[in-house]
Amino acid sequence: MSHMPIDEPDTACEATYSPTNKDPGLYSATQEMGVHDILEALPEAVYTTDARGLITFFNTAAISLWGVTPKLGESEFCGSWKLYWPDGTPLPHAECPMAIALKERRPVRGLEAIAERPDGTRIRFRAYPSPIFDATGNLIGAVNMLVDLSDQEIADEAARRHDAIVESSDDAIVAKDLNGTIINWNSGAQRLFGYTAEEAIGKPVAMLIPADRQDEEPGILERIRRGERIEHYETIRRRKDGSLVEISLAISPIRNREGRIIGAAKIARDITERRQAEEQKNLLIKEMDHRVKNLFALANSVVSLSARSATTPAELASAVCARLNALARSHALTIAHGLNSEQPTTLHTLIQTIVAPYAGGDDNCQSRAFVTGPDISIAGSAVTSFALLLHEFATNAAKYGALSSSEGFLDISCSESGDLFTLEWSERNGPVIDQVPDGVGFGSLLAKATVRGQLGGEISRDWKREGLTIRLVVAKSSFGTQ
Repeated sequence: MSHMPIDEPDTACEATYSPTNKDPGLYSATQEMGVHDILEALPEAVYTTDARGLITFFNTAAISLWGVTPKLGESEFCGSWKLYWPDGTPLPHAECPMAIALKERRPVRGLEAIAERPDGTRIRFRAYPSPIFDATGNLIGAVNMLVDLSDQEIADEAARRHDAIVESSDDAIVAKDLNGTIINWNSGAQRLFGYTAEEAIGKPVAMLIPADRQDEEPGILERIRRGERIEHYETIRRRKDGSLVEISLAISPIRNREGRIIGAAKIARDITERRQAEEQKNLLIKEMDHRVKNLFALANSVVSLSARSATTPAELASAVCARLNALARSHALTIAHGLNSEQPTTLHTLIQTIVAPYAGGDDNCQSRAFVTGPDISIAGSAVTSFALLLHEFATNAAKYGALSSSEGFLDISCSESGDLFTLEWSERNGPVIDQVPDGVGFGSLLAKATVRGQLGGEISRDWKREGLTIRLVVAKSSFGTQ
């Protein structure tokens, strides 16, 4: 869209570029180019009015901003179709920044307004009108420049979205300058480290670093100064309350508009649960390996022990099948069963199921494991935890203890005291114990991880000459039915 051609320069524009006190050569060049040519070449919207506010000139950029071509000598104060204040309140043309500049005979700098085009789109702009006076001080018009803020508005909106994303992130997001001073701190950082933004901003990031890791920060800053990104850096940091937390860090340089590195942005994620899950996974892998080896060894023992009392191949096959089936039933209790994993059982039932393959508790033989005392329901993950623990007790008894001898037996007694439940596992008539076993085997590690880590209880062993006694004390709530 083009504006109406103007053949002769108007008085207002000539007054704006008066040669008074100007370099004659510069004024000559300006005359040669033409004032309107100069204004037309400007990228921002520029227009002029006479002293009454009637528009006398506008450039193409002004038409682009307004979306309409005003009429010279008729349109007043501003060539836009409609005007609004930034809050959306209608703005009469007679009260716009240009009208104020003419009425009060003074420049108006940076007032914001919104121009609505005939197609309904709105453009936010900033106005810079200035009155023009002749040599005798008479007001003869004004010139106005309108700065389109659309790009700035888009940038502001993007910044607001960015800030909202940062603030709502579950991860801790921290910015620091090249001196290691914290300059930004989101809610995720407050949740992870315990400091509020007011407490953290302006403080050295070293306050989060344990004393034995203070040498990490200089190395990180040096890499940032070289423009490097640091990803998946796992370390330990200190919270406000003094506790330590394992985190994974991703660090990126922050650059200014000129591309110069001025700081670093850190994203910290708490990996405590991931580490615990990895440790649990590794423990389960080791336990699976351990149990598979035990199953083969125990299957061999079942065959050997069954052969001692069997008189015919058929009797041997029957005894072996019965004991292996009992072994399978006990193993099944240690596996989660999907939707049925929450179905409760009782501790006595679990004990008898686990020890049956080793203590002769099948249909053809009386069990050599005696369970006495109060029973208690057990459900959920507690079934797996107790089954793994009891399975370890039973396999060790079958390989080395009372159940490795045909005369041996188990006395398993249960008792309650307040919120505590005690299980005492006593082995009798097995091989004589001359000395306490050396070292800590996998069974001891599993017991420690299960009893103390998962059940929150205590376990102790008493290696008596006549047999091992294990004492297990846990809270009733650990059985998963409270």
